This record gives sequence, C-alpha cells and structure tokens, in this order.
Amino acid sequence: MKEVILMIVEFMNEFHDLFISAFGLLGINMTDKEMHFWVLGIFGIIFFFATHIIFRLVSRWSITVISFIYTFTVLIVIVFAIEIQQKVTNRGHMEFQDAVQGLWGFLVLFGMYAAVKLIMFFMKKLFHKKGIKNKGKKKSRTTRASRHHDV
Repeated sequence: MKEVILMIVEFMNEFHDLFISAFGLLGINMTDKEMHFWVLGIFGIIFFFATHIIFRLVSRWSITVISFIYTFTVLIVIVFAIEIQQKVTNRGHMEFQDAVQGLWGFLVLFGMYAAVKLIMFFMKKLFHKKGIKNKGKKKSRTTRASRHHDV
C-alpha cells in the first residue's frame, strides 16, 4: 500500500513541478492555492467530459453499469482513505492487500447480484414470449406526455 501511495505522490509531485516550471517560463507566478484551483479545475473538467461521453454511450445499454462504475470508484476512494487513516492513527496496518481484499468483497457480491439479475432476465425471456402476451395485437407506443395529458 505504501508503495502505491508513494508512486501516486511521486507522479503528482512531478506534475506539480512541471506545471510550476511551465507557468514560470510564461512569467506567471501562482500561489499554491491558485495552482490547485487551475490544475484540479482543468483535470476535473477534462475528466468530466470523458466520463460524460462514456456514460452517455453506456446508458444506452444499462444504467447498472453506470451504477457499478460510480460505486466502485467511490469504494476505491473510501478504501484508500481507510488505509491512510490507519497509517496516520496507528490503528491497524496500512497494506495494499487490505485495500484489494475490500474491493474483492464488493466485486464478489456484485457478481452474485449480476448473476441473479441475469438469471431473472433469461427466465423472463423464456416465460414471456411476445406472441402470448399481446395475442397478435399491435403494440401501441406512448410518450411521457401522452401518459400524463389527454392528447
């Protein structure tokens, strides 16, 4: 765990130095808070647009995938926060394997959920054939507006 955190910190320190050097060459001096404002702001908006594009594409197939990605991302943050907290307070051992095991717990339980959901999906397909339910009737399409207003 320590090695992973040190690797992330080293990457951020290198980026920090590069950012300060680049702006220094341009004659722009910033305080640490101003630098954080711009670096995290730029990184955040780029990450937002990339995430937005990916989620819009994925949402065509399944909201469950978006929920999984969001939950897994939040769990990663929580796991690292717990491990760092253990190091700072000396309550427990800060180990990367602890973080991995915690995330595996979620992945296993999510896998069980996905398996049940998949079984239910195929059971529904098996027992709800199109011809039986509609008995030859043409399926009418309704819009959200027509469900709530007389059209």
